[in-house]
Amino acid sequence: MYDIGLLIGEKDSLAAVGGATFERLNPVTSDLATRAAAAAPGDCRAACDAAAAAFPAWSETGPNARRALLNKAADVMVARAPEFVDAMMSEVGATQGWAMFNIMLASSMLREAAAITTQISGEVIPSDHPSRLCLAVRQPAGVVVGIAPWNAPIILGTRAVAVPLACGNTVVLKASEQCPRVHYLIGSVLREAGLPPGVINVVTNAPTDAPGVVEALIEHPAVRRINFTGSTKVGRIIAGIAARHLKPCLLELGGKSPMLVLKDADLDDAVAAAGFGAFMNQGQICMSTERIVVVPEIADEFVARFAQKAKALKAGDPREGKTPLGAIVNMDAAGHIRSLVDDALAKGADMPAGGKGEGLLMDSTFLDKVTPEMRIYGEESFGPITTIVRAKDEEDAIRIANDTDYGLSAAVFSKDVARALKVAKRIQSGICHINSSTVQDEAQMPFGGVKGSGIGRFGGKAGIAEFTDLRWITIETDHAHYPI
Repeated sequence: MYDIGLLIGEKDSLAAVGGATFERLNPVTSDLATRAAAAAPGDCRAACDAAAAAFPAWSETGPNARRALLNKAADVMVARAPEFVDAMMSEVGATQGWAMFNIMLASSMLREAAAITTQISGEVIPSDHPSRLCLAVRQPAGVVVGIAPWNAPIILGTRAVAVPLACGNTVVLKASEQCPRVHYLIGSVLREAGLPPGVINVVTNAPTDAPGVVEALIEHPAVRRINFTGSTKVGRIIAGIAARHLKPCLLELGGKSPMLVLKDADLDDAVAAAGFGAFMNQGQICMSTERIVVVPEIADEFVARFAQKAKALKAGDPREGKTPLGAIVNMDAAGHIRSLVDDALAKGADMPAGGKGEGLLMDSTFLDKVTPEMRIYGEESFGPITTIVRAKDEEDAIRIANDTDYGLSAAVFSKDVARALKVAKRIQSGICHINSSTVQDEAQMPFGGVKGSGIGRFGGKAGIAEFTDLRWITIETDHAHYPI
């Protein structure tokens, strides 16, 4: 069991006001995993004050100095991999493989952020006044609040802070209540790398205190940007609070990602991609393949092959490391998934594989012949379950892909790449992959969705626009003339 405090200013283990704490239990064993400081609105204001005080100096720090610190942070993160793995396994029931992947991608995100410190460029814009030099200049916005989730906690916690820091902003990271230690470790890594006090701050809070904590962070006068990764339901609340204060927010929200398998698809490749996309990390990934849309010519063959794949993907205690699937995050999530299965089966769906398990362990499961009347057709399941939706033809497959409130990731399988590209362009999603899984991420790629899946883009140069202000600055090189 670990005790952690708040990381505010120069303090790295600060008690919350009044000494309040909360506990996170291991979802598999129910043992106490972490006892963390339970921040109150006053603690949040102190964190934002510390970030605001650090902003002038950090925003003027040269790009190569920021680059060196972020690269060092990547090295420190890799060196402290055993701590991160232990924290992820104990707090969210992750497998060791998933935790190590998180470390790999998160350290890559820090290195990519380091690389873009010298890519924050502007331009000279021609003016109608010959003596006037007009500049478009990008400058750091100020204090950024990052709100990260539990499902890929190292990746998404790092993503919430890396590019904002590279752009010269200071940051307050609000840790997930499900994994306070993991997110605290990210702040600790950046501190160890040499970031000055106040440049990175981390606050942890009890689940019941989340509304007040979020409100206090967003409304603070020094806060200029908010980024949030999580559910669409909570994203709407955060967007509403930010709108009241006229503050931009970057939102990466829920998904119901479709994978279209066309009649000329390589079925071996499609089955492999579907298995990974649907069941990696127990399907607890925003990009998870939740809908496999198949055309009549290959439907039965695909289902038969996919059943064999799914039956081989078992769940087990992640501490033992003997199974590809670990635990679902909590009993509420497990109950939600099982209620979706029961509803679909009652309304005529078939279940060729899975459905077995108890508690937080559930084997890979998929439902065939899913129709719009079933809850799982439209609701995000966020678990080790996917669906087969049978389309009438290719045109109907495109319609089904777009028949959702979400629009994060998608995939199209066809040996005719030109044809697949035409289909991909018609799918309403921020991301689409041809002949590969819906689940993909690279630090330098523009990542985000449309519709109910969010607003804006994380990643690489796309993130620069999100976390800087574009200013028009003019220099008059001669005596100006005015009409009055």
